[in-house]
Amino acid sequence: MPTHLLTGAGSGIGAVTAQRLIERGDEVWLLARDAKRATELRERFPGARTLVGDLADPAKLSWAFGHQQLPLELDSLLHIAGMVELGPIGDTPVKVWQETLAVNLVAPAELTRLLLPQLRQARGHVVFVNSGAGHNAHAEWGSYAASKHGLRALADSLRHEEHGNGVRVTSVYPGRTATPMQAKVHQQEGKEYDADRWIAPESVATAILTAVDLPRDAEITDITVRPGR
Repeated sequence: MPTHLLTGAGSGIGAVTAQRLIERGDEVWLLARDAKRATELRERFPGARTLVGDLADPAKLSWAFGHQQLPLELDSLLHIAGMVELGPIGDTPVKVWQETLAVNLVAPAELTRLLLPQLRQARGHVVFVNSGAGHNAHAEWGSYAASKHGLRALADSLRHEEHGNGVRVTSVYPGRTATPMQAKVHQQEGKEYDADRWIAPESVATAILTAVDLPRDAEITDITVRPGR
């Protein structure tokens, strides 16, 4: 039975991906920021297991994992969680930079480091859900785009380093997707939000699982998913 660990299962792309993996009978572990959230996730996704660790404080992930049971092997580690705060660079305080980089870049790097032994054991797969902002940075997207450009570099370096260990690495670059984060972005932009204009989370989940399910003779390194409307 394949074993997967996901971040961001509380909503949007992560929730859809978790549900699909559970429905097909895979073993699913979900990262929760605290014990209360872990209980909520287990109730929402019966059969899933949880780990507690706060992505906003990546320096404490190692300590947190040292007090919990971890999976022995991991067929995939799916980095789906993220955060965004828009604003001009001239108005963006250091706290926003620190929080954005912690959640979107440093935590995925640390989580991957801590779970590499399990990934190597299974010749597993690391998927980073990036963003169109990982390719192009626009006005008022500075901190978010910087974190996603960094995430692209993290994925590319990891791919080169772990290829000999049989670990595959994929970056997924969705365009605007109909998620609670997108609704927040529209609010920050002062725009009306119409979910029907954007990519369905189910479509991005399909892209993620396509990469994960690819036979071992090949590796999808990058997937760009754009709105079709």
